[in-house]
Amino acid sequence: MEKQNKKITSRDVDFAKWYTDIVSSAKLADYSSVKGCITIEPNGYAIWEKMQQILDKEFKKLGHVNCQMPLLIPESLLKKETDLVEGFAPEVAWVTSGGQKELEERLCIRPTSETLFCDYYKNHVKSYRDLPKLYNQWCNVLRWEHETRPFLRSREFLWQEGHTIHATDEEARREVNEMMDVYYRFHHDILAIPSIKGIKTEKEKFSGAVYTLTNEALMYNGIALQAGTSHYFGQKFSQAYDVKFTNKDNKEEYVYQTSWGTTTRMIGELIMVHSDDYGLVLPPRIAPRQVVIIPIGNSCDVHALARKINDLLSSNDITSYIDDSEKSPGFKFAEAEVNGIPIRIEIGTRDLLENKITFVRRDTREKIVESVDINIEKYVKELLDKIQIDMYNKALERRNKLTFVAHNLSDIENILNTQPGFIHAMWCGDVSCENKIKDIKGCKSRCIIDESPIDDKCVCCGKKAKHHVVWAIQY
Repeated sequence: MEKQNKKITSRDVDFAKWYTDIVSSAKLADYSSVKGCITIEPNGYAIWEKMQQILDKEFKKLGHVNCQMPLLIPESLLKKETDLVEGFAPEVAWVTSGGQKELEERLCIRPTSETLFCDYYKNHVKSYRDLPKLYNQWCNVLRWEHETRPFLRSREFLWQEGHTIHATDEEARREVNEMMDVYYRFHHDILAIPSIKGIKTEKEKFSGAVYTLTNEALMYNGIALQAGTSHYFGQKFSQAYDVKFTNKDNKEEYVYQTSWGTTTRMIGELIMVHSDDYGLVLPPRIAPRQVVIIPIGNSCDVHALARKINDLLSSNDITSYIDDSEKSPGFKFAEAEVNGIPIRIEIGTRDLLENKITFVRRDTREKIVESVDINIEKYVKELLDKIQIDMYNKALERRNKLTFVAHNLSDIENILNTQPGFIHAMWCGDVSCENKIKDIKGCKSRCIIDESPIDDKCVCCGKKAKHHVVWAIQY
């Protein structure tokens, strides 16, 4: 079948070019005059807003509240936790003057906000009765990335970062697991992306964390993407920033701390898992607009039916709209397709004479002709649910096809030279072996998983293995 959108490179020919073509054609983002930063256009921001709405609701169900911390961090405050400083040093941007005056102390533009939350908590927690503090903020951060790509890596990006403190180690660890489960469910149930979760190795964990849990997804081309992390800090930060409370035994103790977050890179993830050579493809549960109704011709009856259907769908919590612009029908079809609207409803004069209307699925591009007399809201709801499930199963089938098992370094090299993907292999726990694996096309440990061991030997050195690890090349 002839490819409809000439502006989009085939993903099987040049995946990187295909990706940027989708971002541009669907008007999700544009390059700005600020090097390394993007302008998120209304179509892209609408997806982020939907992500915010759904996740924010989940966070609040678990007792979290939103707040806002400053954008700037004094250097002396940042330096109190040395691991964090060392981890972010290459990416930190500094403000050195205000107006015409040089500052007495440099100010860091936040790459993350652990230090600011600690500084706040220090002054607002006295007793165990003040705990837990379950805070989250939706904000922007700045990291001086050298290689950038829209949504995947940009110097300034949007995210949410949860920062919580607790009276006990057990409660804090439970928080870390609970928030990782939120990201995992969000990917499976809303984004229709079959992710995997596990714990990061010491080398790959967040700077300053005791341990990091991660949610990992595989893109269409077999490259992995980190899609949400949850960190356990124990008392490392609270000791560095002197965040103490009086416990039930009337003794002073340092709080136990966590942080967790995800970003606008989930928009890039949606593109690279689901979209095709015709444009953006969105799962219905995350699509800002789920249905477009396109009346064909100037018939009053056609337009009246379009309005009736739109009212019915809108009153049943289905986000629909009528494209009654002065563009040609073919242009409207192509525009709806490239923008990833899950269902297109076409209504023409000839269709009405035959008492029929046409539904078009964006995920399969299948046309379905139905009677005008069907229960339209019930039919559309069921079709949206089917599209959601079918998209998840298609992504799962692709991920499974690109999941491999390796028993030695030669296996890893052969897999990556043929087709990248998730590689299951055993590891002894030695960082030198982890580094040797990274030498093969930059293949990194994505996460340690609790699954049956593949064998009892390390894929690298052949010594007794300690962990079942998923490896992959990453974005």
